[in-house]
Amino acid sequence: MSRARRSDSWGFPRWGGYGSASDATPVRMCDRSGCNEKGDCPAPKSPNSPERWYFCQSHAAEYNSGWNYFEGLTKEEAEQREARERADAGGYKESAHYGWAGSGDGTRSRDELKALETLGLDPDADFEAVKKAWRTKAKLVHPDVKPGDEAAATEFHKLQVSYEVLRAAEERREWKG
Repeated sequence: MSRARRSDSWGFPRWGGYGSASDATPVRMCDRSGCNEKGDCPAPKSPNSPERWYFCQSHAAEYNSGWNYFEGLTKEEAEQREARERADAGGYKESAHYGWAGSGDGTRSRDELKALETLGLDPDADFEAVKKAWRTKAKLVHPDVKPGDEAAATEFHKLQVSYEVLRAAEERREWKG
């Protein structure tokens, strides 16, 4: 007769978690050859097929970059499908709860994006482009160039505030960097 093995649990509180095991947890690797990242983003191997590739985030983005959701449809059919799917925000477009998100890659604050918009720049513009756009626009509406013009003074003030917001953000990035 074999004896029962004693438990490693010494009562309450339990030293091990419920259902804990010492075995390693299996991790699915990215299906892209040569990649050693975790593959947790499924992608179809072919249209209407249940089989899936599993990629890491960067390779999933690369795989999806060439995807044409409207391939094989006429222009009218594509417009109808887009209108139908926009009605409930359940289609290929961004979900409704992400609708507040603006452009950019998430590294800039809302104030920075508004300042870039005021200067007429893209969300990924570097600080040299900010300086150039600020100088160009400020020269047109500077109070010395247009004395007594309230609209020009207001526009100049907006440009100054935008530049200060972006300059402070750039200094913070350099300080952290």
